[in-house]
Amino acid sequence: MDDIQSYLDSLPSDTRNAVDEIRMCIKAIVPSCEELLNYNILAFAIVPNGKRNRQVMVAGYKKHVGFYPSPETISHFSVEIADYKSAKGSVQFPLSAPMPLELITRMVEHRVKQIG
Repeated sequence: MDDIQSYLDSLPSDTRNAVDEIRMCIKAIVPSCEELLNYNILAFAIVPNGKRNRQVMVAGYKKHVGFYPSPETISHFSVEIADYKSAKGSVQFPLSAPMPLELITRMVEHRVKQIG
């Protein structure tokens, strides 16, 4: 993918809607974030020119949205994300349920505090 719009246009409509909800959530918390593609998925640099360790990332898939805030953030919220499939640095939110925007908000706020 060479641009954000092409990435978004490539997603199925239900996936796109969920990704857009999360995008709006992130942008509401960090209005100055820079939206870019990193590893061919959406990334949001929390600080200007922030590299991967200063980003949160979102990826749309056929049945879920992958959210990549950081391994520490995943660990911090481990109890709250226990019902979701997760790994060291990611959590999967299924498209079969509403996006947990309140949880995502708190995770992004936590990440912003981490980065400073």
